[in-house]
Amino acid sequence: MSVTATQVKELRDKTSAGMLDCKKALQESSGDFDKAIEWLRTKGLSKAAKKSGRIAAEGTVTAYIHAGGKIGVLLEVNSETDFVARNEDFQNFVRDVAMHIAAAGPQFVTVDEISEDVRNKEKAVLIAKAKEDGKKEEMIERIVEGQLKKWAAEICLMDQKYVKNPDKTIGEFLTDKIAFLGENLVIRRFERFELGEGIEKKQEDFAAEVAAQVNKA
Repeated sequence: MSVTATQVKELRDKTSAGMLDCKKALQESSGDFDKAIEWLRTKGLSKAAKKSGRIAAEGTVTAYIHAGGKIGVLLEVNSETDFVARNEDFQNFVRDVAMHIAAAGPQFVTVDEISEDVRNKEKAVLIAKAKEDGKKEEMIERIVEGQLKKWAAEICLMDQKYVKNPDKTIGEFLTDKIAFLGENLVIRRFERFELGEGIEKKQEDFAAEVAAQVNKA
């Protein structure tokens, strides 16, 4: 179909893709903007996949403090070049990922980082719960495998739903950024700190607190 220069410019403004790519996307989608954006995204993902094997040894370590100093994150994200590491869009991406870590509290970057010991402990808990719930013995293994997969997605950064856009996982957000910036990026490691984490705090219920105040009177 015929595509106007105005349509191409509008799509380019929305996606930052090249003019020829925008024109091709509109032609392939018969002028439907949503389909054109999806076409460009798919094309970008293809480009990103080719870049994912390249070495990324530059990048940045960033610190993010959240909730009035109660949660802190240290995050390392690698890029192929120092030029991209200094790019504002890259820096914004790193900050967004750090904010997500602060909010969502992942324990690992990828599923591969979960040790067999940790996985087996969780599996044992789920099996015990399934038996307690009266699940049939022959069904337990399949049920638990599904639960383990869900559990892993909840605690691994790359599989978590991005808090600012739940339609994407962090892995998909990363892939989109690779396509946009034109070189491989790697979320290498992070540490998340929460004020008071691991400290056993004294807890009293409201009634006990009132009683204590009365006894002092």
